[in-house]
Amino acid sequence: MHKELEKFFEGQRARRIVAEAMLRYGLRVDKDGKIYCNAIEIAPAKMARALGVDRRVVIETAEEIADDDFLFDIFSTLEPRSNFAHSAKALGFDVIEIHADPKAVGIVSSITDILARHKLAIRQIIADDADLFPNPVLTIIVDGKLSGKIIEKIRKLRHAEKIILR
Repeated sequence: MHKELEKFFEGQRARRIVAEAMLRYGLRVDKDGKIYCNAIEIAPAKMARALGVDRRVVIETAEEIADDDFLFDIFSTLEPRSNFAHSAKALGFDVIEIHADPKAVGIVSSITDILARHKLAIRQIIADDADLFPNPVLTIIVDGKLSGKIIEKIRKLRHAEKIILR
């Protein structure tokens, strides 16, 4: 979790689990302490069951977020996003998953440069936040098929520790 947020949930393991899940999935909180996925209200009991916490923890976490200006500024503006990585093949797209040092500079530009030189359009780029995901992955979904030549160029990038093609 981001360091700024850690202090708010320090010593509150269950609330931290709820807050991290909300950040990961883009679930927002309104001024009344209700949790939403865009316009769809999330039932605290169902969220609690999915996270393995008591429903009161979900309710109290959302209310605490709504009552704190700093937290509310963050959590009231979150939005979920679609991820086509697992359905890409059915759509005719190829997927590149890059495991790299999340603090390394230039990995995205290096890969997008290679793809652009080979005239491959990018449909989606998803970069996991290193503070929310223990093993962050950069996922790039391309419109079309990756040739062996492109794959070899990507494998040679100095920051790419592991590359998975799907």
